[in-house]
Amino acid sequence: MADQYAMQNPVSQYPKLDIPEQRQNEPGLDSDMKPKADHGEETYRGSERLKGRKALITGADSGIGAAVAIAYAREGADVAMNYLEAEETDATEIAKQVKAAGQKVVTIPGDISNENFCKELVDTAHKELGGLDIIVNNAGRQLFCEDITEITTDQWLGTYATNIHAMFWIIKAALPQLPKGASIINTTSIQAYQPSPTLIDYASTKAAIANFTHGLAKQLAPKGIRVNAVAPGPVWTPLQPSYGQPMKKLTQFGEQTPLGRAGQPAELAPAYVYLASQESSFVIGEVIGVTGGEHLP
Repeated sequence: MADQYAMQNPVSQYPKLDIPEQRQNEPGLDSDMKPKADHGEETYRGSERLKGRKALITGADSGIGAAVAIAYAREGADVAMNYLEAEETDATEIAKQVKAAGQKVVTIPGDISNENFCKELVDTAHKELGGLDIIVNNAGRQLFCEDITEITTDQWLGTYATNIHAMFWIIKAALPQLPKGASIINTTSIQAYQPSPTLIDYASTKAAIANFTHGLAKQLAPKGIRVNAVAPGPVWTPLQPSYGQPMKKLTQFGEQTPLGRAGQPAELAPAYVYLASQESSFVIGEVIGVTGGEHLP
């Protein structure tokens, strides 16, 4: 495991992944991935940067969302975790990490592609945590397809509903309950700027998220609410083996980056902590790339 604070060579901070051929049914489980991902369970050390804050995180059971949940808890925030019911086993393990940090955790399984559930999610999180001041829209759906004529309407609409429509529904429901100083953080992707030909539905939602972030940030800034986004590059999460990548790309995942390796979820969490903290008070409408050198424009 890589120490969070020790200076080291980023090329070798994590080993190049030896990824065997594997497939999981959507949405995929971290517990079934080979090799396992690092969410910072053994490495993330907090410093009360989010003490007293209350965060809602979608897709919090695994991958980037799980790493953010652990980091937020160790920084002093209470956490409401959203995920699909099929991901309960992963969510249980991450909830244990939040509790072990001494913070309150609320688990709220459900499908954010449903507008009514998004409203219920926000209301439940607000009620159970006693407030909300951080919203992390992180959950995503990614299915590769090499031919646009083979993308079904159900896949297209489902990807948009999960990735961008849910973001709109959650923010719309949360705004009346967010105080001045609150932070909204959206997960876009390097795919918004460098789309893969096999991910046109996913990539186009990520471009929409980047644009949505820029515009909403300007609208909400005068109200004292900051909106920003993080754009991950290739990060080892359950999205990839659950038909997020063709098998050839999966076994070589991340090797094209200048660092020569994929990122780990634990390497993303500090960006989300920064954007949620008061340290980023003058950072509004920005997209922070965490891409291993696959730079944003």
